[in-house]
This record gives sequence, structure tokens and C-alpha cells, in this order.
Amino acid sequence: MNLQAFMPYRLAVVSEAVSRSLAAVYAERFNLTRDEWRILAALAARDDITGTELGALTTLDKMQVSRALTRMERDGLIERTPDEADRRNLIVRLKPAGRALYRKIVPMAQAREAYLLESLDDGERAALGSALDKLLERARRLQEHG
Repeated sequence: MNLQAFMPYRLAVVSEAVSRSLAAVYAERFNLTRDEWRILAALAARDDITGTELGALTTLDKMQVSRALTRMERDGLIERTPDEADRRNLIVRLKPAGRALYRKIVPMAQAREAYLLESLDDGERAALGSALDKLLERARRLQEHG
């Protein structure tokens, strides 16, 4: 097998390169980790969420979520309060400082995304979106059924 031509490897390489190109926006300028950025973006879209739900939305494991939330809480970006329905859970929400930070980062992240997508024509962008959706669905099926 030629690793350089192996589709899962190529996807991982592209994913890492794209992630690193975006990290320049939030890491260098705003001192956020990749995990913190993912959580910030997830919270901006859906407030009042548990850490477990954040893990599922961001593809981060429990320890990654916990570390990121601890740092974000220390930095005044989020708050955690007990879940009235289940006291074992904490509900996470953005504080005003977290929302303000998110609003600063989004235009820069979108500009990076636009720059990357400019290399594709409209048909290629649509095909990429469709292909990624199909691959994700198929990969999830493999995970479910072994």
C-alpha cells in the first residue's frame, strides 16, 4: 500500500494542515487551544449544554473537554452551573467575554476558510461537501457495526 495515496491518510494530512492554518488565528492572537476554540464555537451555537454533549459535538474526549473548560472558566470565558435535572452534570454557557472573543475570531476564521475554498470552483466545492457527508456517514456506519 502507498500511504501517500491512501484516502484515510490523505484526509488526516489535509485535516491537520487546515487545522494548523486556522490555529494561527485563535492560538497566536487569542491564546486559545484547538480544543478551546472548538468548545467556544459549539457554545456560541448552542448555549446551556453539558460537558458530555460538548464532547460529542466537538469530537473531543472527556479529558480534553474538562481541561479546556477549566482553562476557559479560569479565563472568564465560560461559566458552569449545576444541572437542575441531574446534579451530576454541569451546564456550560458562554459569559459575555466568551461571546465577545468568539465574535472577534469568527470573521478571521471565515476569511481563512474562504481563502482555502477559493482554490475550488463551485462544482468542486459542492462535490467536496457531498463527498465528505457520504464518507462521514459510511465511517459512522462502520463504527456502529464494526
